[in-house]
Amino acid sequence: MVKILFVCHGNICRSPMAEYVMRDLVEQAGLEAQFQIASAATSTEEIGNPVYPPARRKLAEHGIACQGHAARQLRREDYDRYDLLIGMDGANVRNMRRMCGGDEAGKIHLLLEYAGRPGQEVADPWYTGDFEATWQDVLAGCRGLLAQLTEK
Repeated sequence: MVKILFVCHGNICRSPMAEYVMRDLVEQAGLEAQFQIASAATSTEEIGNPVYPPARRKLAEHGIACQGHAARQLRREDYDRYDLLIGMDGANVRNMRRMCGGDEAGKIHLLLEYAGRPGQEVADPWYTGDFEATWQDVLAGCRGLLAQLTEK
């Protein structure tokens, strides 16, 4: 089983979008038993909050539900619990490395690396209001990630 944790600043926009998009892609491929997928925040600002309404609406436009989500913070033990910890931007990755005590096993990555866009960041809709751009980035990253993980 591959265990994936998506991480952003607050765990109410980008990382839950990635979590639920990846779950949907995995389900469409009939691979649910092979994956464990979750998300977390680097900050404490939104702990316990649901997916931000515009992000929830964007997921719903594509038939993806996200009920029951409650933002949580990344914990040091998540580094050992998950195979991949995937950040949405450079600040997330820096904070993830700090919070996890480094990245000795090379588990921490940017999502858009998997879309063939190394070093690029998932658009942050909290500041831009452009949830479509975020959707496109998340979808490309998750599709690339799934393809890489299921290559034989």
